[in-house]
Amino acid sequence: ATPTADFTSGPAMSETEAVAALRAGWDSVEEGADLLIVGEMGIGNTTSAAAIAARLFGGEAGLWTGRGTGVEGEALAAKTQVVADGLAAHPDAGDGLDVLMRLGGRELAGMAGAMARARSLSVPVIMDGFICTAAAACLEHTVAGALDHVVAGHQSAEGAHARMLDALGKAPLLSLGLRLGEGSGAALAIGILKGAVACHSGMATFAEAGVADG
Repeated sequence: ATPTADFTSGPAMSETEAVAALRAGWDSVEEGADLLIVGEMGIGNTTSAAAIAARLFGGEAGLWTGRGTGVEGEALAAKTQVVADGLAAHPDAGDGLDVLMRLGGRELAGMAGAMARARSLSVPVIMDGFICTAAAACLEHTVAGALDHVVAGHQSAEGAHARMLDALGKAPLLSLGLRLGEGSGAALAIGILKGAVACHSGMATFAEAGVADG
């Protein structure tokens, strides 16, 4: 109902709009939550995510632009050109939140706000795919350590996702060839994370298990 602006000719959101989207995500996380997973559904947001990644981590548009929902050929070339035009339109972008305002969408800002709120509440986060990772990267680029509470649930089939995870120092728990996330890859990783916590918390020490020294 309220689309963002064309980022090839100006900021996608005004500062007021970006703050409102961040706040919506922030307010969605309740105190007492055990875990946060964020996901998204949209059209064209792999384009925004690619532009954000290119601005934050450097490199040409083609390095970060992938097939998304399956575009190829001329459509992929046009998508890459849009990302390149967006980068050219914002050469003076500042920190990660400024990049998010200029090149992102409300859903990316909402996810970033939710992950920031989880950090303030010490709630662990399982990160989903390419778009979610781009939103998270905006936080890390603004404040180092902002993603210390975040693990990568999976590596998606979007080509640049692995590159972005490497740049953030996040090793994915799963790699299942998933392309369209909507939170599903991170949800699948819940069982692995719970198992790891159970092993870490429930494993007996040598003394408790009666294992002799030596």
